[in-house]
Amino acid sequence: MQNQIQNINEVLKNHKLSTQDYENIKKILNREPNLVEIGIFSAMWSEHCSYKSSKIYLKNFPTKAPYVVQGPGENAGVIDIGEGYCAVFKMESHNHPSFIEPYAGAATGVGGILRDIFTMGARPIANLNSLRFGNIKDGKEKDRHKYLLKRVVAGIGDYGNCMGIPTIGGETSFESCYNGNILVNAFSLGIVKKENIFYGRAKGVKNSIIYVGSKTGRDGLGGAVMSSDSFNEDSASLKPTVQVGDPFSEKLLLEACLELFSKDLIVGIQDMGAAGLTSSSFEMASRAGSGMRLYLDKVPMREPNMTPYELMLSESQERMLLCAKSGKEQEIIDIFNKWEVDVAIIGEVTDNGNMELFFDNELCAEIPIAPLSDSAPVLNREIQYPKYLDELKSLPAININKTKNNNEIFRELLGSLEICDKSFIYNQYDSTILANTIVGAGNGDASVIRIKENGAKLAMSLYCNPRYCYLNPKEGAKIAVAISGRNCATRGAIPLAITDCLNFGSPQNKEVMWQFKETCEGIKEACEILSTPVVSGNVSLYNQTNDIDIYPTPSIGMVGIIGKENKVLDSAFKNKGNLIILLGDLGEDFGGSLLFKLVYNSISGEIPHINLDKELNLWKVLQDSSSFVKSAKSIKDGGIAITLAKMALLGGYGINIVTNAESLLFAESQSCSCIEIKEESLKTLENIAKKYNVSYKILGQVEDKNGDINIDSISIKQNIARELYFDTLANFIKG
Repeated sequence: MQNQIQNINEVLKNHKLSTQDYENIKKILNREPNLVEIGIFSAMWSEHCSYKSSKIYLKNFPTKAPYVVQGPGENAGVIDIGEGYCAVFKMESHNHPSFIEPYAGAATGVGGILRDIFTMGARPIANLNSLRFGNIKDGKEKDRHKYLLKRVVAGIGDYGNCMGIPTIGGETSFESCYNGNILVNAFSLGIVKKENIFYGRAKGVKNSIIYVGSKTGRDGLGGAVMSSDSFNEDSASLKPTVQVGDPFSEKLLLEACLELFSKDLIVGIQDMGAAGLTSSSFEMASRAGSGMRLYLDKVPMREPNMTPYELMLSESQERMLLCAKSGKEQEIIDIFNKWEVDVAIIGEVTDNGNMELFFDNELCAEIPIAPLSDSAPVLNREIQYPKYLDELKSLPAININKTKNNNEIFRELLGSLEICDKSFIYNQYDSTILANTIVGAGNGDASVIRIKENGAKLAMSLYCNPRYCYLNPKEGAKIAVAISGRNCATRGAIPLAITDCLNFGSPQNKEVMWQFKETCEGIKEACEILSTPVVSGNVSLYNQTNDIDIYPTPSIGMVGIIGKENKVLDSAFKNKGNLIILLGDLGEDFGGSLLFKLVYNSISGEIPHINLDKELNLWKVLQDSSSFVKSAKSIKDGGIAITLAKMALLGGYGINIVTNAESLLFAESQSCSCIEIKEESLKTLENIAKKYNVSYKILGQVEDKNGDINIDSISIKQNIARELYFDTLANFIKG
């Protein structure tokens, strides 16, 4: 074999492998590894691919329900949505690449999540994203993060728009903890007939392994390993590990694959994502318990003199690996030739359980597949209760009644970057192509699409409050699941299942691993009580720069269903004279709130605790009353005052509200929503609320079009409020 290693210690260091890892590799191979094999083990045992620090906690998630067709373990999760159709969805991170090279990193993040969807046989029909940036208003990082925001958004928009897939919603927030590590989490959802779902498996001895998609280059080399390490001052040198995407090539690949799926030609298919040809080939063979032989010199290449090491570890984009049914090779080749997509037979399935790699007729690597997978490190890292929590608890309580009046606070919150409308971002995305979008970005809470194939509608929401998760990871994670579900329920949907993207700092930090453990326990508890199993997800660790970790950020993507006969709700007030109702109870819930952060410059306090049974009952009230509710919105960041103002501004109406709870206008109490109904529906609402033991209160009514917004002592002209809410971000970025 080629590439015998001279300086093993240097090689191990460069591949982020320990001496114990090296000893395990030698036991698996019964010999010394060569450089190609070291590279493969490094990629497959990286944090990004093996989940070695997180497996012990992820395995406890609830993953089953009668409607779950495929849970974690495949390219994406699958749920049954009726009449023979399924929704396929997942969320993935592309954090490190997007910080190093924001346009390419964000674009290829979209490309990667799309391939996760259509490799399951589904046509992607909707994208969302969850974005976190650092300080863009002040401090030495502000110009850098304004640049990052603009380039990330451009990358997401350009890739999705060119693919012809609408980006219909998401969330964006700003915290100083992301100054050294932004987060770019991409979500996609597709539709497939149940009998047409494909899986990433390679079985059937002598069946051909076929490479399709863009030619392989040297971009992305070491990307999986790079994403499994922290940043420092030298991280700019990692730009070569960021892939370069081409949405037009992926569009051709998508259409070619969908044509392929319509015929009985393949056994399985896998995206070449993180670790490229290495992960796709090993995972396909491992799932089937097979072996595989690859002839790497047959891989389509776009650069000269590429080596086996580079071919196996390149993360060039827009590539897939197929396992063909015997005798169907030419039909497959003809389809990809028709779409002008590169295609090549590069290997075959074997029954010896090994991955055999040849280059120019020379065996350059041979690795037992099952032992590589079975021996991947599973770490039970040390945990430690964070010292910062004790320090925060020792801070003096904030007196929220002595500094600014509610009018001043309201204006500060409404015009803040955390609350204001993000149209500068979502207007760069095509949100209506495919003509399925019912509720898109900017309308608050979940986005909604129609499913032409069966007449149903799907609601989808992404949510996380990082401040909550920093102050109380378990409770914060429960709230993230609950609010993501509540956002769907305010559309009239039944929340069904979640995908997650768990973004954390370095797992070598015992306090970070405590945060991770607590977060997973919170997700588990919430999903069990709310009956929303986890069907897919991603873990992104090492979001740390110069020993500064991000806040725990478990982004939760919820998908819910609205029946074909049911009405879809949005968050814009509809008619003068309609009643405005509060569902749920307000309390003194200010810990970790936007009020504390923006007005009192403090991230501290006891965050709201959530009663998940009460939350589930609120969902049921919203679902049962959706036929007569005119608009609805979840109360979350900024409290009831901000919620009501957004509903008024979205509808263009004035409001006149008396809460009799003026001290709680900015409290972020859980399991609360505001709804709009006609007066004649009040009795029906009372009966439904009583049935589920959910309290309700009449707050006031919708007033004149373009009228003033009056909420207790808060009073603001519609035009002034609109300027604060709709123009802040665009003016700030352009200025």
